[in-house]
Amino acid sequence: MKKHLLLFICAIGLFHTHEAQTYSSLNINLLAHINPETDNTGSDGRKYSGCWGWFQATKNKEYAIVGTSSKTYFVDVTVPTNPIVVDSVKARRNGCTWREIKTYQNYCYIVSDDAPPNSFQIVDMQYLPDSVHVVHNGTTYFERSHTIFVDHDRLYCGAPKDVTTGYQSTMRVYSLANPENPVLLRRLEDDISLTQIDYVHDMFVRNDTIYASTGWKGLQVLTFNIATNSFSLLQAFAGYPFSGYNHSSWQTDDRKTMVFADEVSAGLPAKVIDVTNLNNITLVDTIRSNLGATAHNPYIVGNRWCWMSTYVDGIYLYDISNPANTTIHGYFDTYPQHGVNDNQYSPAYRGNWGAYPYLPSKIIIACDMQNGIFILEGDNTYKNSVGLKETELPSSLFSVYPNPAKNELNFLIANQQSKTIECIITDVFGKIVKVESINCNQPFYKTSINTNQLIDGCYFITLKGNQINETKKVIFQK
Repeated sequence: MKKHLLLFICAIGLFHTHEAQTYSSLNINLLAHINPETDNTGSDGRKYSGCWGWFQATKNKEYAIVGTSSKTYFVDVTVPTNPIVVDSVKARRNGCTWREIKTYQNYCYIVSDDAPPNSFQIVDMQYLPDSVHVVHNGTTYFERSHTIFVDHDRLYCGAPKDVTTGYQSTMRVYSLANPENPVLLRRLEDDISLTQIDYVHDMFVRNDTIYASTGWKGLQVLTFNIATNSFSLLQAFAGYPFSGYNHSSWQTDDRKTMVFADEVSAGLPAKVIDVTNLNNITLVDTIRSNLGATAHNPYIVGNRWCWMSTYVDGIYLYDISNPANTTIHGYFDTYPQHGVNDNQYSPAYRGNWGAYPYLPSKIIIACDMQNGIFILEGDNTYKNSVGLKETELPSSLFSVYPNPAKNELNFLIANQQSKTIECIITDVFGKIVKVESINCNQPFYKTSINTNQLIDGCYFITLKGNQINETKKVIFQK
């Protein structure tokens, strides 16, 4: 009777976290998951792409704005465990792979880089949660753009292409003084020759300093001078170790550190650079997921936290407070089918596309190309140290899954590279039933141990080492 009672108590403790066990994670919790898009693109089932968020201060509401293959969804996430699709804006065509979104005031700007017919869309969100109003859906400004960025009242567009002439700019900047009617201020090619920069894939802009990801030409730092209405090239950072197709970047609030991703070739590590002195940009660290997955989009909160969308390997939360020694703080796998269906096209470029961690509540909006919209929550360490308080609470260095388990137990172990760890499994009475050594050879080590000899019941899993001593509770149900 006592044993059954203990098993029942353990089961009750795990009841509320059972859904999250579908997705392996570390220090990041699943609040909700929805998959409203029905239109698939390509043999690998691409449906979702870029996402953004918006806080409606007048009504104290939070929204996820999600680009998909056929439209853009506006999702009320004010109650993050119960996201509600409140409206959507249909695109000019179905079957789009790319869609990117940014906001300014109560306006949402939406671009796509897919083949015609396409359009640039401007949406007025002030009437949410009732509805959104489309104020522009056409090709007057341009038909296609790979991505956009808003800095103050200026909209920067990467590689916009006109429908009538077929002409493609390297980058343009528009004034949003009238948010419903942007005014073209300058084209990058008016000031910077195509031999220097022939394409801007993405950009991070702060106070008119532009960190442009220019593909094979690396990271180019420019400035836009409002007084002279002109671009100037400040510095180029190319030819760095593990260089590839420079895709996207983000900067810390103190403007000292940047993280950027090289998307091609697959499996390249992300880079951490010191930009304190633009005349001496320095690579200080590299970030690589354990499976060699491809970093796609970084998002930095404050001066410490970097959320990294990493395609098939899900989303990571890195601590970059010491830029020369980044560590893994959290992880959530939005693409658990990795390693299954690898016969599909371009297996490296599926899974997590992007994230948005800037809502006041600190929830995270994450989009997986195949699996939909994830509403996530960082643990107390993340929330408190990025929010009003700087108090740091303990966080885990490992997780185990699935839970409940059957004949195998999987581990995610962070920041224990080149260390040997003892795994001790005890039953509810404290009896040791299994001991095994784990040799961690990567910063984020994934491994499994065979547990088919364990009978049904509640167990405690302890990992012990020089820098780790933690215990997790697991139920085995075979």
